[in-house]
Amino acid sequence: MQKTAAWPLAGIYAALIVYASLYPFEGWRSQGVDWTAFLFAPWPRYWTGFDVLANVLGYAPLGFIGVLALKRSARHLPAVTLAVLAGAALSLGMESMQLFLPARVPSNVDGCLNTLGTLAGALTAWILERFGFLDRWSRFRATWFMPDARGSLVLLALWPVALLFPAPVPMGLGQILERAEDALALWLQDTPWLDWLPVREVELQPLLPIYELLCVSLGQMLPCMLAFTVIRQRHQKVFAWFLLLGLGLGFTALSAALTYGPTHAWGWINVPVQLALVLAAMLALPLMWLREKTLQVLALVTLVLQLTLLNNASASAYFALTLQNWEQGQFIRFHGLIQWIGWLWPFVLLVYLMRRLSSSHPSKM
Repeated sequence: MQKTAAWPLAGIYAALIVYASLYPFEGWRSQGVDWTAFLFAPWPRYWTGFDVLANVLGYAPLGFIGVLALKRSARHLPAVTLAVLAGAALSLGMESMQLFLPARVPSNVDGCLNTLGTLAGALTAWILERFGFLDRWSRFRATWFMPDARGSLVLLALWPVALLFPAPVPMGLGQILERAEDALALWLQDTPWLDWLPVREVELQPLLPIYELLCVSLGQMLPCMLAFTVIRQRHQKVFAWFLLLGLGLGFTALSAALTYGPTHAWGWINVPVQLALVLAAMLALPLMWLREKTLQVLALVTLVLQLTLLNNASASAYFALTLQNWEQGQFIRFHGLIQWIGWLWPFVLLVYLMRRLSSSHPSKM
């Protein structure tokens, strides 16, 4: 069986679908309704274009990635059929579980659209494979990336998605301490365990401008360093450097557009952010000459420094209002999904780097 990044990506995406389908996970109870009733209920007379698009596009990547994983691992299996059956089963399970959530409404239309989206994604992957695009990707990957690049490629693919959730500073992923403390205190309310929580003597303060600049620079450099550890040639690293800078700008602008409206897509690029991005681009260039393990050590130090700065500072009141725009708008389901990617991406990267370094032979350092 050939190793491929498609399997972990398929698992991650399926988990995100589960999260988006069952969010906000509150009020679980039996409502005394036959779980098959929604399957045979009349189709709703009204639905919105956003709902149709979300249900189709939400499952299309699952079908696409599923066929890629099956094709690269077991070419003799009917990949399209298995991927569609898996997507339909997942959709049926999610719609059935929504019967136990008062805030969610199961729908046979949603199930059909989810299956249609899975089929569209699966057929797209099959067509690409039929015309040799998957073989070209395999050759491209062998030419560009190290054999053990799977984990890094998965993290790099998730990085732009993580940027969609509003961050306290641009590229500043992983500021979770303050919200985690508040959530833990809420869970332990009216229990004796609440007194066990440590109390700060000094309240957290917002980041100073110089630290904001540093966090933006470090946040943009991290994916560059990760990419440089698995890319073979220096000219290929230059291309990745341009691509990652563009993705950082583009997806942060998209996040601002989704939050405040298209007219404010570039409002976050003030003078300090401009300086930080230029600094990140300049500092990333000489890193192309470093060896893989040296880059991994530097990436680990960079990540720890950024997380330390972010989690020893409080989020501004302006940022709290930004989150409310996501939590109260039509993106509420995607808010929960993207929020976890944005929060957990740097910590998954931390574990990944530590694992890679701990498994390295001393002679390769």
